[in-house]
Amino acid sequence: MAARSSPAARTAEKQRDIQAEVAKADASEKTKKPAKPKAMQAGARAYPVPPFPRQHQPKPGAEHRLDPAPFYEAPYYKGSGKLDGKVALITGGDSGIGRAVAVLFAREGADVAILHLAEGKDADDTVKAIEAEGRKAMTFPGDVKDRAFCRKAVAAVVEVFGRLDVLVNNAAFQVHSADVLDLSEEHFDETLKTNLYGYFFMAQAAVPHMKEGSAIVNTGSVTGIEGSKQLVDYSMTKGGIHAFTKALSGQLIEKGIRVNAVAPGPVWTPLNPSDKQAEDVATFGADTPMKRPAQPEEIAPAYVFLASPQCSSYITGEVLPIVGGY
Repeated sequence: MAARSSPAARTAEKQRDIQAEVAKADASEKTKKPAKPKAMQAGARAYPVPPFPRQHQPKPGAEHRLDPAPFYEAPYYKGSGKLDGKVALITGGDSGIGRAVAVLFAREGADVAILHLAEGKDADDTVKAIEAEGRKAMTFPGDVKDRAFCRKAVAAVVEVFGRLDVLVNNAAFQVHSADVLDLSEEHFDETLKTNLYGYFFMAQAAVPHMKEGSAIVNTGSVTGIEGSKQLVDYSMTKGGIHAFTKALSGQLIEKGIRVNAVAPGPVWTPLNPSDKQAEDVATFGADTPMKRPAQPEEIAPAYVFLASPQCSSYITGEVLPIVGGY
């Protein structure tokens, strides 16, 4: 009678069988023609994919000149009163993520004030979009680097609307610099003053008017998590915003004010075509796992979630990445 194989021998034989099975599958894969990567479409409607028309804009950029036009209307998003009776103030609210957030906030029942630089037409279009949702809108042109302007804007919102419940810090300055030696002090200063001082000044102005249950939502960035060799100064500020979010959230817990951040990956807004060279704009977002940039309406629901006391009352100090996959 033949001796039975040992358990160890049987396991080794089983592992060789698995190895042979995988080798056969590998060989089969090598004979297949590689499929062209396809952009992921998982939303309620299909979104534009690269390549886009080559284009470049002077700062600060205009949404109405972008081709294709950004998707911000979120026609399949149904409001359910998550921000009923609230008042929100959004910096950089005339276009891009800010506009999409303004529209959804209004759809959820909030009156909305937006701050912007000199983009009058974009601001007017955003006001019309807010009012189309049946809510009131205000606009303030000005520079968030100016502490006096920030205080004046907040005071005006409180005077007209009677309260301030949600602050969205979203205004940003971004221009690439391929070599740190070419990054001028003026460039560096503009980035830090806009992206860090602006958030700080707005928070300082808003907090005294905010009551328990209010929320601050900051716009961070994937560059603040991973860094970007083309955006050394911008990455610094976005990492700083993430830290600011966590630190301020701890301070404001006693006041009942939550502070969180959204960290988007590439989003089709005027910010990038007013930074990148035209040929780079054409392939913007193509290197994400989803093979396309986000549209503003895909990012905006995260702001609703973090602003709404019904959705995120137990969340503060968090940074929510929305980066199109890992």
